[in-house]
Amino acid sequence: MIKKASKNSLRQGKHNRIRRKISGTGEIPRLCVYKSLNHIYAQIIDDQKGITLATASTLEKDLKDLPSRTNIDAAKEVGMRIAQKAQEKGITEVVFDRSGYKYHGCVAALADAAREKGLQF
Repeated sequence: MIKKASKNSLRQGKHNRIRRKISGTGEIPRLCVYKSLNHIYAQIIDDQKGITLATASTLEKDLKDLPSRTNIDAAKEVGMRIAQKAQEKGITEVVFDRSGYKYHGCVAALADAAREKGLQF
């Protein structure tokens, strides 16, 4: 019997192919997006040093009052938060890593909100 690949394993394969081509540096770090069933996460990462410079997610205390933590409105909030935290640390330009997700819906909303707040991709 042949086992069928799951959606998540296919996404992880796409993510690995994307990661071969892009990486974050100290000058231009990587903005990585992750979606779970219940939350949306964004991290700004310096891959050369292996450190996370800034994070934002729907797990933050002041985002707990959102009606839903997985919809486009929540993704916009996370995008604005990550852009604000990046600017506080002096980061203005990033490389966008969609982690194998389609650039559509929540991922696109997060990216657009970060761009509106001043991050350059």
